[in-house]
Amino acid sequence: MKLLLRKDIPKLGLAGDVVEVSEGYARNYLIPHHLALEPTKANMKAIEEDKRIAEEERRIRRAALEAQAARMRDVEVTIAAAANPEGHLYGSVGPREVAAALRDLGHEVDAKQVQLFKPIRTLDTQMVPVQFADDLTVEVKVWVVREAGAGELEEAEAAPPPEESERDREARKYGYGGGVDALETDL
Repeated sequence: MKLLLRKDIPKLGLAGDVVEVSEGYARNYLIPHHLALEPTKANMKAIEEDKRIAEEERRIRRAALEAQAARMRDVEVTIAAAANPEGHLYGSVGPREVAAALRDLGHEVDAKQVQLFKPIRTLDTQMVPVQFADDLTVEVKVWVVREAGAGELEEAEAAPPPEESERDREARKYGYGGGVDALETDL
């Protein structure tokens, strides 16, 4: 079924375009939501105002995307991840983690915009493209570093054990737990 679009619809067309769609999509969605009309001569003339409004919205949206892309030039993000001593991550860093790190810096980015095709699995620095439009892409430097908790754990293991009380020494001597007696009632 041929329809005349009143508004821009992603992956279908722009306002003023005549498109071919299935009858169910036309009757159940496009026509009831006033997104499309029958392509008659009267409707073609009436839609000129909708085309102008849609074009203005596209221009404003494009300017906002270009401004956002300009703010993200030369941006670097650091993502902390758990890794083994050789530098291999226990998990991986993917588009969601990169998008979350960018959002923490104040940039409005969705994980779908981050074009990381292969997850990062090592402690490394990588340039990751962020796509705002088909022809508008910005590269962001992503640093994957070791989590601070891993180094602190190694330091804690190297620290001397805390002083042992007389009660704990006595309990250990007889093979009891850490000085806690289940029958003791004077807590």
